[in-house]
Amino acid sequence: MPSLVVIGSQWGDEGKGKIVDFLADEAHVVVRFQGGPNAGHSVKIGEKLFALHHLPSGILRPSKISVIGNGVVIDPGVLLKEIDDLKSRNVSVRNLRISDRAHVIMPYHRLLDGAEERLRRGAKVGTTGRGIGPSYADKAARLGIRMGDLIDESALAEKVDFLIPLKQRILNAYGDPSRLDKDAIAREYSGYGNRLSEFVTDTGVLVRNALSKGKRVLFEGAQGSMLDIDHGTYPYVTSSTTVAGNAASGSGVSPLLLDEVYGVVKAYTTRVGEGPFVTELRDDIGRNIAEKGGEFGTTTGRPRRCGWLDLVVTRYANSLNGFTGIAMTKIDVLGGLDELKVCTHYLLNGKKIRTIPADLRALANYEPSYRKMRGWDELEPKRFERVLSKGFSALPEEMKQYVRFVEKEMKLPVVVLGLGRRRNEILDLRKRRWAHC
Repeated sequence: MPSLVVIGSQWGDEGKGKIVDFLADEAHVVVRFQGGPNAGHSVKIGEKLFALHHLPSGILRPSKISVIGNGVVIDPGVLLKEIDDLKSRNVSVRNLRISDRAHVIMPYHRLLDGAEERLRRGAKVGTTGRGIGPSYADKAARLGIRMGDLIDESALAEKVDFLIPLKQRILNAYGDPSRLDKDAIAREYSGYGNRLSEFVTDTGVLVRNALSKGKRVLFEGAQGSMLDIDHGTYPYVTSSTTVAGNAASGSGVSPLLLDEVYGVVKAYTTRVGEGPFVTELRDDIGRNIAEKGGEFGTTTGRPRRCGWLDLVVTRYANSLNGFTGIAMTKIDVLGGLDELKVCTHYLLNGKKIRTIPADLRALANYEPSYRKMRGWDELEPKRFERVLSKGFSALPEEMKQYVRFVEKEMKLPVVVLGLGRRRNEILDLRKRRWAHC
């Protein structure tokens, strides 16, 4: 490490949770620095599947300090359910720490999220309805409630007294019939504060101190670069900054302390919700990939749209994040296909396009230009075990060619290769760095 940022290079759902869980074994501290319960990471340990929403994937390694940073927005009721679920499964959360500066998702945020999406009619962006956008909007408008407020009854009461009548008027204007009960909300959220108070602290100090002592810190991003509020496919994006630069701001550390950035690249492309998707497959191949890859949202359960790997997207993500290595996931899902395709650039009236435009109307008119590659047979159990034992050299030649092609196009080494959902189904290729670029 000593400090490493893990970022999604596509539209999220790249398998970051598995990669972070793997890398967390070497870390002392794991920090989630943005997003809310609209983002989910899943990790399979043996036959047990853990679905995480707020909590960093490092929580599944109880000896590590797991931090929810100031850049995250928190639904305390959902977080407590998540904590209780882990406890019921004998996973300790004693090393969890929550920033006192993290903003809180309130009941009116969820109501406003749904009302605003309904009012968009034909221009919906596909929000999860969990209140994340309105919570970030209040943060920017300086109307937010923070975790530190939940453990201070007088501070919470003062803010609720002001905010509830204001939000009620907005809901009324939106035509939403919901009624906000100021006293009930204050009691409910004060109760959340009481239960969570043991975890709430100044996590910026904690992380800075860890780095100053030479501790290894892993910064875990949620969603993906193409969902970034500034640089993604706006308006079909999330409400936070998802790129590596926010690892510093969302955790309270200097950007000079960030050493490496791994971009997580799914071996194909998926996205959830609305928005243009140049390499989308609307045929049996796409449906086969979705079924085989289990392409349903960890948090929402929504089906993901599937398509061929789009290197225009991943190169763009690299330009935003400055990746030092690639963690490729789900390459096993492509096994059994006779032919694979990788998009190297777009075409518009015969002209090559290698960038992502701000105007999505232009993107909708681009056609993908593909490099065709031979597929490989699915790995039989015996060969799969041999691959896990012997490493990269034991992979099918066509799979190795696929990896090498991505490395060449991205000008980056694949440092981690995910071959399945379970924790141990992964190859550490860091010693092989740059060997085939």
